[in-house]
Amino acid sequence: MRAYKYLHRAPVRVIRINRKAQKLKLRRLMLSLKLALHQEKVETREMLDIYKRHTRGKASKEELAVAHAQFFDVLRGIGLGVFAILPFAPITIPVIVKLGRLVGVEVIPSAFIAKKPLKGDSREL
Repeated sequence: MRAYKYLHRAPVRVIRINRKAQKLKLRRLMLSLKLALHQEKVETREMLDIYKRHTRGKASKEELAVAHAQFFDVLRGIGLGVFAILPFAPITIPVIVKLGRLVGVEVIPSAFIAKKPLKGDSREL
């Protein structure tokens, strides 16, 4: 009876379905990471453009405030990147993020923070 259970078609089907679901989940996560990295790249280029215009005296104070906020985002990413090269990074980084939120400090850059959908917004990533 045990051999019949292992040779039966349903467990193989379940394994295939689970494998397909895991592949789709990984693909969705990689696409969201790609979008977040693209957003950071665009914001950083905008920041550099604002600083370049500021050196010529053509940037407003509101633009400088946006550029400074993005600069602090870049610093957060660099600070978290230091922990990525340490041993046990998959354990330490989530602990650091959780402790930072308990204290009231956001450790990860704004592009990587999961945004809650608005009530009237039907779009989701």
